[in-house]
Amino acid sequence: MMFDCHTHLFGPGQVDGPFMAAARSAWGDQFELVAEPADNLENAKNAAGAIVLAFDAPATGVQVPNEYVAEYVSRHPTRLFGFASVDPNRPGAAGLLERAIRELKLSGLKLGPIYQNFYPDRQEHWELYARANALKIPILWHQGTSFIPEGFLDASRPAALDPIARAFPELKMIIAHMGHPWVEECIAVVRKNKNMYMDISALGARPWQFYNAMVLAHEYKVTHKILFGSDFPFFTAEQTAEHLMGINRLTEGTALPRVPEDVVEGIIHRNTPELLGLR
Repeated sequence: MMFDCHTHLFGPGQVDGPFMAAARSAWGDQFELVAEPADNLENAKNAAGAIVLAFDAPATGVQVPNEYVAEYVSRHPTRLFGFASVDPNRPGAAGLLERAIRELKLSGLKLGPIYQNFYPDRQEHWELYARANALKIPILWHQGTSFIPEGFLDASRPAALDPIARAFPELKMIIAHMGHPWVEECIAVVRKNKNMYMDISALGARPWQFYNAMVLAHEYKVTHKILFGSDFPFFTAEQTAEHLMGINRLTEGTALPRVPEDVVEGIIHRNTPELLGLR
């Protein structure tokens, strides 16, 4: 079983403003970002299932509505799980989350401080985490860097989630991209908190960092808390699997440590829906 825990569904007009301006600056004026539902489903077929993320980030120009994701995943209920997103700066954010879970039948919450411009460890946002905890849903965090100038980089360190994990020890949380570029900090936070996990999405594009992250996770004995994720449509599940299975290419002809094959296989075949209690 290869389950993709990190995919996006972008419709026309849902990504604009600061995000699009920064993306075109980084990747060229022709950059466009629309993930057609048919493409998303094809990726999910290759992965035998996936989490599909909404994203409520008006501060940086990304608005993928919960309703849009809910309608899409409802067409494939046995393979797709939709995660809601609520900007924590919105009045009544906890109530908006509850509606998305109870009425739209979504299965988790997506947050990203560098896109939504909030400080996760401030008490004003804890009602939102408490509601997620009460609803027994996981939170997937983009707790790492981004190229968007308007984003709050100082809100994005993985260690900022440690007080939340300690306050809500039963709340399952995943740190996307292994907290890139703060991989060591991410591993330290995940190791000490029972219900914290991390995913490998997008790391295959940086093979040296990816290799070192996997070696460190193995040394810290936390590879069982690594989830398979692609960051589709930026990368596919197949590409991510290829990057992971080739993780030891950099060691050929050297004395560098190798990532054990059973670790690689464990990540590829992890039963993420069961681990996160998705429904």
